[in-house]
Amino acid sequence: MSRLPLAALFCLALTLPAVAAEKEHLRIKIDGPLPPAKAEETYNKIKRAMADGYAPAKDPVIKAYPRWRRFNTAPYLSDTHGNRYANNFANAKAAKAGYGNLKPGQVMPPGAVVVKDTFTVTKKGEVFPAAVFYMEKLAPGRNPATGDWRFVQLLPDGSYIGDTIGDSPEDVAFCFTCHKAMAKVDFLFFLPEAYRK
Repeated sequence: MSRLPLAALFCLALTLPAVAAEKEHLRIKIDGPLPPAKAEETYNKIKRAMADGYAPAKDPVIKAYPRWRRFNTAPYLSDTHGNRYANNFANAKAAKAGYGNLKPGQVMPPGAVVVKDTFTVTKKGEVFPAAVFYMEKLAPGRNPATGDWRFVQLLPDGSYIGDTIGDSPEDVAFCFTCHKAMAKVDFLFFLPEAYRK
């Protein structure tokens, strides 16, 4: 079976609309980037379709994250995730360990998980669920090549792009390549200051 080049696969993952979204197509009026209140209103209208789209993966993290603490006040544009509107969620273990406030040298405990779900808005105001990403802290020494983090990415239809400790780890290698820039704070980026709770 032939495989798409990594760059092509990454672009596909960030632009493929979910089938469910096509059936329940949402269109909004836009004039440039969404202001926070409009981004939040849009997310509230589409988050059920996002959850339904991700559900076929039967991934326990993806099933659980909507009930976790969300760290942003409204979806924000994430240029490192395909210029999509994103939300940051963390499980109780990550939140208790200081997610978002790590000091240099601090690390998350094994079992800490952070999730970023995303949606896209076209220039015509069409809204589509987009990829979901998560990082799970592993036991020390489990995967030193990624700072003992597991990186996973799913498409909006619940199909996997890759998993650094499972299928197609090469297809999510770009995640850790980017996160290396934050090695001092356990490879974790955090959301823009204006959107922090």
